[in-house]
Amino acid sequence: MAELSAGSTKLIQYLNEAYGLEKRLETALHAHLAMTTKASYKKRLKEHLSETKRHGREVKQRIKALGGTAETVSAPGPEPIADAAQAVLSGAQKAVAFAQGPLHALRGTGEQEKQLKNAKTEYTSESEEIATYTAIETLAETLGDKDTQRLARIIRREEERMRAFLEKEIPRLTKAAAKEEVPASERPTTRAKTTSRQKPRRNRQ
Repeated sequence: MAELSAGSTKLIQYLNEAYGLEKRLETALHAHLAMTTKASYKKRLKEHLSETKRHGREVKQRIKALGGTAETVSAPGPEPIADAAQAVLSGAQKAVAFAQGPLHALRGTGEQEKQLKNAKTEYTSESEEIATYTAIETLAETLGDKDTQRLARIIRREEERMRAFLEKEIPRLTKAAAKEEVPASERPTTRAKTTSRQKPRRNRQ
């Protein structure tokens, strides 16, 4: 088997980081969907879960095309120490990912608060993914790998669309949580002032 170039090794490292993020988000989205009641939000989560699964498959295929193996954690280093470390870390990360589901189910106090906390977590995850795919896209461009560059650009744009959705959704969920948990007397609404309009002054001759 041909030895990988330094550029391919680095790309595989970055792609494995992205692969790990996709698998972690996939687990979290499954948990979040079970807790989501708002129809429009739930629909978007389902769409992004499908996107996330596809991202994982595409990144895995790209890693294979470059001569690597998809792992949720990339631990570069001399053999066989790297293999042992990678196996342990991969198992640990999988355990954390699967544990996230039950933990996320305990978040917040009310239904709306839980959805809000999930959306904030998703926003953070999207930002991390965007940064990761930006790095992959830039590295691939530097190395002249147009296929990896194109894949990273397409996925990054989909992550950006999801983050933009969450950016608008978080204020709505916050208002819903406030309405659910804060008494109406403590939530002054903006209403038109009821003060009488001043009559226009007449110019005195």
